[in-house]
Amino acid sequence: MLWRSRDECVMNGTKILIDTNIAINLFKGDSRLANLLQDREAKLSFIVELELMGYRHITIEEEAWMEIFLDQCSIIGINSGIKEITTYVRRQYNLKLPDAIIAATSIFLGVPLLSTDDHFDRVKELIFIFYQP
Repeated sequence: MLWRSRDECVMNGTKILIDTNIAINLFKGDSRLANLLQDREAKLSFIVELELMGYRHITIEEEAWMEIFLDQCSIIGINSGIKEITTYVRRQYNLKLPDAIIAATSIFLGVPLLSTDDHFDRVKELIFIFYQP
């Protein structure tokens, strides 16, 4: 296996993978969240980018803000390691494919995942930070 267990991963204080719901809460003006993410290197799975930009009811102004936000983040694409971990996570924890890819990306990178979705907590290999807005 290509990933490390939760106990083996060292929390990197400056890098974090953020879920789609975290980005949305930032766009809604969650200042506590903005302060939490300040001085951190935000990383996003390509899935999060697609979910944000593919939102059906996005306005031109919101799209412009999202593009600025996305330019400030590192977008992580798919690779063979993430695919392998995704397959494992999907089978082991029965997550929907987008969530399995996001979790696998976090595991592959060895960085925490920040999300408001508490179902990620059951993924033992994941360094998960649950955020309550």
